[in-house]
This record gives sequence, C-alpha cells and structure tokens, in this order.
Amino acid sequence: MDPSIRTTGPDSAYPREGRFIRRSRNHRRGLAAGVVIAMVAALFGFGVARSAEAATLGAGSYADTLPAGRSLPSGCGSVSTNPRQWVTANAPAGAVPTNDWWSSILFKKTDCAYGEPLYAHPISYDTFGNGLGFSYNTTAAISGTATGVSEYHYPYVQDIRVGVAGLNSPDVKVDGWSDWTVTPYWSGGGRTMKATIGHGLPFSYFQVTGGDAQITTSGTPAVWSNSGATIGFTANGHDYVAYAPTGATWTVSGTTISSALAGQGFFSVAVLPAGGDRAALAATYGQYAHAHVTGTRVSYVYSQSASTLTTTYAFTTTARQGTATGTVIALYPHQWNYLTGSTPLAQTYTSARGQMKIVTGTQFRTTMKYTGVLPEVPAVGDSSGADLTTITNQLNAELANPADIRGDDTYWTGKGLGRAARIAEIADQLNLTSVRTSALNAIRTRLNDWFTASPGKTSRVFYLNPTWGTLIGYPASYGSDLELNDHHFHYGYYVAAAATLAKFDPNWAKSSQYGGMVDLLIRDANNYDRADTRFPYLRDFDIYAGHDWASGHGAFGSGNNQESSSEGMNFANALIQWGQATGNTAVRDAGIYIYTTQAAAIQEYWFDTRNQNFPTTFGHSTVGMVWGSGGAYATWFSGEPEMIQGINMLPITGGHFYLGDNPGYITTNYNELVTNNGGPPTVWQDVIWEFLALGNGDTALSNLRANPGYTPEEGESRAHTFHWIRNLAALGNVDSSITANHPLTKVFSKNGARTYVASNISGSAITVTFSNGTVLNVPAGKTVASGAQNWSGGNAGGGTPPTGNPTPTPTPTPTPPTGTFTATRYLQTGGALPGTSGTAGNLTLAAATGNSNGTPVNPQVFVATGLTATHNGGSATFDLFLDAGATVANGSQIRVSYDLTGNGSWDRVETYNYFATDPVPGWEHYTQAAGLQSSSGTLGNLSGGQVKVEVWNAIGNGTTTLGIGNQSLIRLPFS
Repeated sequence: MDPSIRTTGPDSAYPREGRFIRRSRNHRRGLAAGVVIAMVAALFGFGVARSAEAATLGAGSYADTLPAGRSLPSGCGSVSTNPRQWVTANAPAGAVPTNDWWSSILFKKTDCAYGEPLYAHPISYDTFGNGLGFSYNTTAAISGTATGVSEYHYPYVQDIRVGVAGLNSPDVKVDGWSDWTVTPYWSGGGRTMKATIGHGLPFSYFQVTGGDAQITTSGTPAVWSNSGATIGFTANGHDYVAYAPTGATWTVSGTTISSALAGQGFFSVAVLPAGGDRAALAATYGQYAHAHVTGTRVSYVYSQSASTLTTTYAFTTTARQGTATGTVIALYPHQWNYLTGSTPLAQTYTSARGQMKIVTGTQFRTTMKYTGVLPEVPAVGDSSGADLTTITNQLNAELANPADIRGDDTYWTGKGLGRAARIAEIADQLNLTSVRTSALNAIRTRLNDWFTASPGKTSRVFYLNPTWGTLIGYPASYGSDLELNDHHFHYGYYVAAAATLAKFDPNWAKSSQYGGMVDLLIRDANNYDRADTRFPYLRDFDIYAGHDWASGHGAFGSGNNQESSSEGMNFANALIQWGQATGNTAVRDAGIYIYTTQAAAIQEYWFDTRNQNFPTTFGHSTVGMVWGSGGAYATWFSGEPEMIQGINMLPITGGHFYLGDNPGYITTNYNELVTNNGGPPTVWQDVIWEFLALGNGDTALSNLRANPGYTPEEGESRAHTFHWIRNLAALGNVDSSITANHPLTKVFSKNGARTYVASNISGSAITVTFSNGTVLNVPAGKTVASGAQNWSGGNAGGGTPPTGNPTPTPTPTPTPPTGTFTATRYLQTGGALPGTSGTAGNLTLAAATGNSNGTPVNPQVFVATGLTATHNGGSATFDLFLDAGATVANGSQIRVSYDLTGNGSWDRVETYNYFATDPVPGWEHYTQAAGLQSSSGTLGNLSGGQVKVEVWNAIGNGTTTLGIGNQSLIRLPFS
C-alpha cells in the first residue's frame, strides 16, 4: 500500500469523513486589492464598493482582509505570502495553477527543493538536483485483497535521468505552463535546463546551457541504434530514443549517454511503445523530434440542436530545427473512444488509465453525446395513492429543518444546502408550497449570510486572496484553506442550491443582488473565463485527464488524487442548472463540457465499465479513489465497502443520471458491494439503493420498503430517497441512446416503453424535440413527462417566487412503540443513550493524561438500560462526530460494554483502536472501521440488560469536541 493512502485518515475528497491532505492553487503575485476590485467591476458589469475589510458585489460582499484567526495556504518557505516562490520570471502572469498533476513542483509541501513524482502518462517523471527522471512502468503493483481494501499502482521506477553534465540545482522552479504541459527549470553549477513535459506526450523537450546533454540509465543501456544525432537504446526494459540537432553525436560510457549537441543547446527524448519495428518507429517519431511543443489549448463547442459536445485538443509547436509542425500524441481511453477525424497508429502505450492510442499532428478532436440532466426525477403516477401519502408526510416532516446542516464549515454547510434544494424541487412537483417555501427560505437565509462580509466577521464568510488568486470560505474544512483542497466539492453544493433558488426567485440571482457571489465561487473552483486572470483557468479540472483533482498541492508519492468523482459531477451539474436558470450560456456550456467529459472518464477510470483499464489481477469492478499512478478500492476515511463504493455515488441529484448509463454495470457494482460487505449494505443504504434504482428500480424499492428504519446519510432525506426510488421504479432505466435539443431533458425506458422528460424553467412555453423525432410541448415553469400523470397533477418543476416567510410547525421525533427495541442509539446530554435523536449539541473530551490507549481516563459515558432484544450475530457499528480543531496529534477512543441481564456484570467488552484526529477544524467521523483493539466475553441476547458507551481521548495534549444529540450514534447488534 502506498504510504500516502490512509483508509481511516484524513484527506478531503469527501470532507465529511475527514480528509485533510488534498490539493491547492495560487493567484498572481502582488495584485493590489484596489486592482482586484476594479477587475471585478469590469468583469461583472456593476460596481464594487469596499470598506476596511469587505468588498461588495451586488447585494453581497466578501472579505478582502484575512479574517482574524483564519489560515492561508501553507507549505515550504514563504509560500503562504509568496505562492510564486518557485516560479521564474518567464512564467505567465495571473493566477498560478493548483490542483494539477504537476502541482507538487510549484506548491511545495513535502519536498521543499524539488517535488513528488509527476504522472503525465505515458511517462512519469521526478525532479532532482541534476535533472529529470523518467519512468515508463508497464507492470502494475497490486496490494490488498479482492474483497477488501486494495490498490493498484504503476509506481515511479526510474529508467533514465536526463540532465546537463555538472548540473547541481538547489531546487526546481516552474518556467511556464499551458493547459496540460509544464516546463520545469533547473539552474546550478553554471548550468541551466528547461524541460517541457505533458499529458499524452511520449516526447520531452529540453533546452540547456553550460554543458553537455547527459542521459544516465538504470543499468547499462542496450544501444540498438546510434547514427549521428539520433541514438536508440533500451533501459530497464523500455525503448528510448534521444534526438540531438543535426551535426551532433552521442557517446556512450557505461551508464552515461552524452552529447555536446553541436553547440545548439536543444534536444528531445521519447519513449517508444512496445511492439512493431522500433527503428521504423524511431524514424516516424524523428519527424517531430525538433518541433518542440510550446503550448497546449482546449476548446469546446456544445451544439444544442444536435446535443453534442465537440472538444478540440490543440498543440502549438516551435521548430528548433527544420520546418516540421505537429507532434506525437498519446490518447487516453476517454479520448480515443470518442475520436473523430484521426486514425491511431497500431501500437499503444500502457498507462495507469489503460491503453493509450497514438496519433500525430497539431490537434485531435472528440465528439461526445450530451445526454441531459434534470432538476430532479419527475413525479409520475401512483395508482393507489398510498405512496403519495407517504411522500407528502415525509415532506411535511421537513418543514422545520429542511437543510439539517450538520456543521458550520463550507463542506457541511454545502451538504445541508444540497439537501434543502432536493426537498424544494420535489415539494414543488407535488404542490406542497409551504414545504417548498421553507426549503427555499432556508437556502436564501444561509446563502445570504455566507455571501455577506462585514468588518470583524470571521465565520460564514468568503475571503478573496489576490496573492493566491483564490476564494476561501471560513470556517474551512478538509484542507480547503491550508491545502486549497476540494473547492469544487464544497462550492458545487452552494451553486446547485443557488440554481434551485434562482428558478423561483430570479431577482435574487441577478448580478445586482447575489448572482455575482455565486459566479465568484464558480470562477474560483473552475474558472470558465480565460480572460479572468484572477483565478486559474479550470483550477480543479484536469483538461487532458478528463476529470477533477482534489488535492491543491498533489504532493504524494502516487501523484494527485480524487475520491468523490460524483461530488465533482455535482459541481458540473450545478453549472448547467445555474447557467440555464440565469441565462448565462457561457457557464452552462462550461458545465456541459466538464459534465460530459468527466462522465466518460468516470465510466473508464472509476468504474471501468468496459473492463479494459484496470489490471486483470486487480479483482475489483470499481475504485474509491483514482491516483496519478493508479487506483484504490479505498477511501481516506473508511474501509467499509458501502463507503468505498458509495463515495462515488453521492449526492444523488437530477445531475447524476450518468451513473445509470450502463444499467448492467449497476448490478455488477452492487453485487460486489454485497460480496465484500458480507451482505446487503448497513450504512449509507439510502444512497446505495438510489444508485441501485438506476439499474433495477423495483429491487431498490423493495429494499427501501423492507428497511424503513434505516439511518439517512447526512446529506439525504427520507423524502428525497423515497421520491427518487419510487419514481425510478415506475420510469425504468436511463435510455442514453436518445438525446434532445434542450439541456434539461432525459429519457427513461421500462419494458420497452419510453418516457420522455423535459424541464422548462423559463417564463415562456417551449417545444423540445428528441433525436428520434418525439416532440414535447412544455409550458413555462413546468416539467413534463410523456405518458405520465403527476401524482398531484400540479406544478412539476419551476414556479413562481415564494412569498412570505412562514413559520412551520415542527414535526416531533416519533417515539418507538412500547416494547419495540431500537438498535440505533444516539449519544445525548446527561449520559443518555436513547433510540431517538435529540437536539444537536457538543461535549468535550478532556485532554489525555499521558497515554491512555485502551484504558478510559475521564471518559464521557452514555448508558441505555432495560433492554430486551435478540442478538443478530453481528457486531456494533458506530459513527462518532469528532473535531479536535487545530490541535495536533489527538486520538479519541471508544469502548462498548454489554451487561446482558442487567445484573451489573459486563458480559462483553469491546475496545476499538483510537482514531487520530486531524488538526483542521470540522467534523471527522470515527467508525468501527478503525478495528477492534481488544475484546472479552461473549455476546448473547439482552434480557433487561444495559449497554454502556465510553468515549475519551487516548492520546494528545488538547481537548476534542464530541457531537451529540442528532449526530454521534451507535447501532447495537440486536433486533
């Protein structure tokens, strides 16, 4: 296992679970606050005023001075205040990119001189004082088991190192970058070197001064061609070719290959694919050897009439010698499966993403179908009326607290906003206007709070840092400040909720009101406007790899990583919905580009639905995390199969129908989960059933009906889960073979019958034409499903802005009937452990007194008595909400004791390994996945028995907050 992967430790792809190492990004150096404000005014077309600590943006505002007690990105040297510390004067002006495959050489976190391995594919690189290392590793290293945590990697294993004789650079800097290339720079010992490397480039291009070009091989090279300026050799089992200028020669001495370059100071090195005539390949590649790639750029076009996305990947080359243009390009599977207008060569490269096919030229183009999204799955007919009663009751139960926000940081706030948006959408479909109004008011109130800065405000505030070129929300979480991790994860929820609110309250979304603040969040996470240099272009989205990266700095031995691809898609869908609601086609089309491209990448690299890309001996049908060097059936926060697989399902929204594009794979994925779990899911059941419903709605609905006492996932509601599954059971599976000339559409098929759905959130009626000729007439503010009758016959999507701010009557938590045993128990004030949740609150775990690992010292104790129930043969599961704030090296521990007969004797005692909390404010989740440290006694049936839960700090010098009431819980293994 790669040491950078911790299945129970912190990161940030799914902040709710406690991640803390992720990624980061920068902005342009030395940009005065006044200049930023002027730029904002110019970009948004309205005035920006500034107070001592806040700049207004329409009716909203953001802090332009770091709020007291809050943190900036941190790393080596003076990076906090000077993110351009490792950038040369030649580098582009404006924001410095983060969250990229090469970020560790710029945003230095662990190696303060050089960087971590850079997985460009097909070549991987590493930087050293004397040059650039190459690895073309074609053998996967696999660890773990076929039913548990497992990983595959193509780790960096050096074949050659390229440099300049005598080069001794104290560090590596960045001399330039483009959409998917970077140019590292070395200087030392009177020598300099620039190397341009990039995604999809078998070539690396060098410019050197002060000495001979020098290639050092791992072991004695097998030279198979050495003719004039070109030398072909095999190192570590892989074929390389080095191309020097005309008139130059190469000399081989032991493991060193060198050339004076005929005094020209440039050369290139390429790795060849296996198979075929390598001499002929060397000659083919040689045509492009001196056409150095000096720029890359993506462009995309969404054709609404054809519902297609055409993406062009262009390469700019500079001829160092001759007049050649173009280069050799290796394409990932999500590219060559949709390639148009080019014919690949016969040979392929091996990579961590599967086989890479080869084309030549100055560009290539892909064409993908955009298959549509919806604000929400539509409500369709219910013949009995019983289900309408169920969903109505569930929605009415949300009147008092539709957001149910579990934390005050950007991630947990976002989760709650997303929850409220789902409730608003389905309440609108059923004409439950009071519920809809309550949800929209909750969204509006919380967004207005976050979108308003004032002098001295330190919480629920966004801060624009012009030096880093980033917008950070405080309280931050999971490294969103220190690491610049996960901005697309967090902010996607805000934008999605804002899009729902904008449909019903379009005035709120105007740029003169709060629309400018929403746009600022979009630009920070994935800036769609190249002209806006305050933020990097598409910060979190790797243009060539086709998916987001979560870590701002990417400083891991396995490269950058991303866990929750589905939360990345939540951001992309949010752009589509917001752009459509506000009439901003630039934002909408950027969302369609990211959404469509990433949907293809997810099918290839997280799910491998074609069964072509994972190593054949990996043993899993999915991964929880994609790394630069491979993938892992693991998460940062849990080893439970439900969470490993579920993290790439949630949140379930009308933008997540892509998960159902291959219904057969849904069954494959779900069956693996059941196998690995030793049975059906016991946590996150709602999310997993919702995923299952995309392939088998009837089975998912049966599971839901049979398990009414499940615990909802923190961002879900019972109402939305029932709505989603019940309606998909009626609609059937996604039919992605049919598209439409409108972005908010979807087609479903069940038993050969299709249902066509279109949502019109505009104020005028529209006509939607599907690709097979089917036509829907959609009134203003309505969602129409062909051949289906809405449950209420009412307003199925869209509507008028809500009025007033009614005070809903809270729905009390139901009390279980007398004599009924409740397995799920909530930790409560006063040491109670009841079967119902209470009001959210906090308790303090005292600092450890020395090392109390395994022995409770000053614990918080919770007891349930008078319990009679049958042991189900399993073990307890638990979910403790912990927050150690900024305290380093705390570890909290739990012990569960069972007195089966209530006689005061503990028949079974279980002590779990302590959970090491991270030094980042925000809830982390301590679960049974930490594993048992010790146990004694045997479990049996409860007869008037009692259960005791003790929680304490086993290590560390600081206190830890324990969330109680409706947060920390334990599920007892009894029924």
